[in-house]
Amino acid sequence: MSLGLSLLAYGLGTQIPLQLSAAPLWLLYAVVTGTVAGGCWVLAHECGHHAFHPNRRVEAVVGFVLHSLLLVPYFTWQRSHAVHHANCNHLEGGETHVPPRADAPGGRIVAGLSRRLGPQLFGTLALITHLLVGWPLYLLFGVAGGEDYGAPTSHFWNAAPFRNGRRVLFPESFRRPMLISNLGVLAMLLALGLAALQFSLARVLCVYGLPYLVINAWLVGYTWLQHTDTDIPHFSSAEWTWAKGALQTVDRPYGPLLNLLHHGIGSTHVCHHINPAIPHYNAWEATALLKQRFPDLVRYDPTPIHRALWRVATRCSVVRQEAAGGGFFYQPQLATQGAGAQGAG
Repeated sequence: MSLGLSLLAYGLGTQIPLQLSAAPLWLLYAVVTGTVAGGCWVLAHECGHHAFHPNRRVEAVVGFVLHSLLLVPYFTWQRSHAVHHANCNHLEGGETHVPPRADAPGGRIVAGLSRRLGPQLFGTLALITHLLVGWPLYLLFGVAGGEDYGAPTSHFWNAAPFRNGRRVLFPESFRRPMLISNLGVLAMLLALGLAALQFSLARVLCVYGLPYLVINAWLVGYTWLQHTDTDIPHFSSAEWTWAKGALQTVDRPYGPLLNLLHHGIGSTHVCHHINPAIPHYNAWEATALLKQRFPDLVRYDPTPIHRALWRVATRCSVVRQEAAGGGFFYQPQLATQGAGAQGAG
């Protein structure tokens, strides 16, 4: 379904005229095609967790092809994403969407920027940087990674200058899978270049580039909202445990259409962090059982997605530990309006 709908949508894009008068049609095309193709991203994600097919070779080929088509280095991402799952909401060992501490140099810069710009402008800037360029910056330079891995890190190279932390994200032994991942991305870039020579650069930028931005926006938006809100704690090494970290994930109401197209990735994510090997088509039943057995531990925020996204963008900049031995919360903490009315403390 995901691949068929994506091919149909991209095919329709080849028929849209390259004229300024067609700009509204191109915008509609970008949103629809990027949203539909996001399902292929989720399936590649399932392959990375060994939740797609019992044959590991088939699974690796499907994940590698789908992610390479979307300019994602598959095997490198697979490893970094496993690190994310192993260290969810860990301030030092976490691998993505790790917030800056208020008393750290980076945190002071972010907090100062937030104060100077005000919530409206800061929130708008946060949305633009996260949704538009956040994914490429993460792949290229490890932006929003944990403190222990150093800065920068990169999904494309694991030698200097991308190897300066207390922990090694991509060890020397991972060089071969990294190079294979890079070859997949390079092959896709070569195909896009040949298409530009054959049809025109403008056609490729519109047909491929516009949906690509939307796919990335969905990816970052989902991940951002799954692990960030005003009442979600992050933990340092002294307080963190795997269970505490995994249970800070939030399920949100994306509605039947998006849950169909994106295979429930945003509405069954707590279950996914408890056991990422559960396939998406079984995650709904597993989520229901998890809520039934542990109703006070499964976070769910009924806030409409656009409102939750604006709240996170405007209010979540830096974290501070409120009490010794506790979690680090975004400041100011507005727990009464945050996620997880049924959430874990």
